[in-house]
Amino acid sequence: RGLTDISLLERFIHLRYVDLSKNKLKDLAPLSSLTQLLWLKVDRNLLTSASMQELPYLQVISFDRNHIVDFEGITHPLLANLSLKENKIKTLLGLSHDHLFSLQVLELRGNQINTTAGLGVSKLKKLYLAKNTICSLEGLEEFEQLEILHLRDNKLEALDGFSASMKCLQYLNLRSNGIKSFQEVGKLQVLPMLQALVLMDNPCAQEPDYRLQVLSRLPRLQRLDKETVEEEEREEAEKIRQTRRGKEKEK
Repeated sequence: RGLTDISLLERFIHLRYVDLSKNKLKDLAPLSSLTQLLWLKVDRNLLTSASMQELPYLQVISFDRNHIVDFEGITHPLLANLSLKENKIKTLLGLSHDHLFSLQVLELRGNQINTTAGLGVSKLKKLYLAKNTICSLEGLEEFEQLEILHLRDNKLEALDGFSASMKCLQYLNLRSNGIKSFQEVGKLQVLPMLQALVLMDNPCAQEPDYRLQVLSRLPRLQRLDKETVEEEEREEAEKIRQTRRGKEKEK
């Protein structure tokens, strides 16, 4: 509605759900008196900062499609789901487990992030980083509870950085990156629970026997791209793996 001033909301101290999307807000200070707030949506405004006074019961925030540049001032103790899609964030530094110990879902697709280093909220279960400029994976070993990781449409050419400590990771989306060799794909063997992998639209996906080559390196996969792994494929992949192992022993 083109709102620029929400000071009237200061009086409504018992509000629990607030949607202020599609306005022209630059400041959320009037919301500091809404101490019962549980859910806040302020998509498509003119915010350059997500900073707010700490709200004790706030669990879900969406700041999508603003002009936010960092994580400063996000300190809500019960916050479980935070979305900052399509902002102008360049670094993951600034989020702290000390303040955000309940955070489980973090949505950051469509920003300008170039590395995973510095993300200080290790209890995450779902992390969405699609459509950034990420070219290196760092600091992932801390994410022992992460179940879903989205890295579609980035600049990854190498898959160093994954760790056996990521023992809950089940779904990994690497679509539309720059992964050329199956040797890089083999580095995902360290992930003990990986069940679903998306690799389409990478250079390696154009290679002959692409699915079998991937499955020969990652035999525990249940789904590759959008298709369930069939038993026949699994058997063929095992033959390829045995042949490769034989050649390696000869060398």
